[in-house]
Amino acid sequence: MSADLLHRLAELADRARQRDTLTLGDVADAHEDAAHGAMLVMLAVPCVLPLPGAGTVLSLGLITLALLMWQRHTTPCLPDPVARLRLSAPAAQRLVGVLTWCYRWAERLAGERWVALTAPRHQRWMAVVVACMAGLIFLPIPFGNLLPAAALVLLGVGLMFRDGVAVSLALGTASLALFGTGALLAWTWQWGGQWL
Repeated sequence: MSADLLHRLAELADRARQRDTLTLGDVADAHEDAAHGAMLVMLAVPCVLPLPGAGTVLSLGLITLALLMWQRHTTPCLPDPVARLRLSAPAAQRLVGVLTWCYRWAERLAGERWVALTAPRHQRWMAVVVACMAGLIFLPIPFGNLLPAAALVLLGVGLMFRDGVAVSLALGTASLALFGTGALLAWTWQWGGQWL
């Protein structure tokens, strides 16, 4: 990850302090020509933060990104409702701080390994994974965003650094998220049927 991006994110945090607000579009613009990986990280990280309604709105952005990946677009952009999502200065600074931490952490741990897993020919099945995780994030399940968002962050890091190990970990985390949510829904259905 280039020092330029980290510098732009630091400037963004300063701007949030001065303006007392920031939009997700501002954060996206700071990434400039970043590819799908950076956009995945940017959309998934706020889903972990305690921002009311963020998961519901951001799942729309993730679905859009999944569609762009399916269509093999190389320059993703945020849909207007997501780009206009306003963050208070503390929330914006928290988001920028977490993104900066993620990128610094990824720089130390990620590298070009199992590069074949990050090849463009795999973009369509990755799009399916992104869409499934977006669906789980949309569901109003307490703490249900954590595993899907973590899977998307790992997938984003894998794409950014061409790290097939991170992509493999993302698939494992996504499978765990699907299994856990499915088991919870099945238990709720069974418990609800017995209660009725």
